[in-house]
Amino acid sequence: MTDFIKGIYHNHVLIVTFFAWIFAQSIKVALGVLRTKKFDFRWFIGTGGMPSAHAAGSSALAMIIGFDYGFDTVLFALAAVFAVVTMFDAQGVRRSTGKQASILNKLLDDIYWKGKIEEDRLKELIGHTPIEVFMGSIIGILLAIICNKY
Repeated sequence: MTDFIKGIYHNHVLIVTFFAWIFAQSIKVALGVLRTKKFDFRWFIGTGGMPSAHAAGSSALAMIIGFDYGFDTVLFALAAVFAVVTMFDAQGVRRSTGKQASILNKLLDDIYWKGKIEEDRLKELIGHTPIEVFMGSIIGILLAIICNKY
């Protein structure tokens, strides 16, 4: 078991990727606290918001693989395609799902106040705007460049 933990501890790619994700999530939490003047632990594990932790993590993954294994490798190509698909999904499909959830929640509110239904509200903030994805990817790339030196 200690070899497993040592392996993870020495896995530069994994550590940089998680660091980028945690860093972006921390920025999201800090912005949420500044905006609402309260702390919500769910922001640490939630999706959506500025910046995109998905974009930060996937961008950092691709960049650090490029630095460690070469930008001309199949491994980098896989990581880069994974990053693009992740970012497209974060701002495309999941954002549309969030908009649909918002509309459905309004319908549920209308029906609820007329006393005809009791349903849980749907989660609306599950996707990202293009700027949230862009900022997340910039954070991931910059952190990979910084962490590559150490």
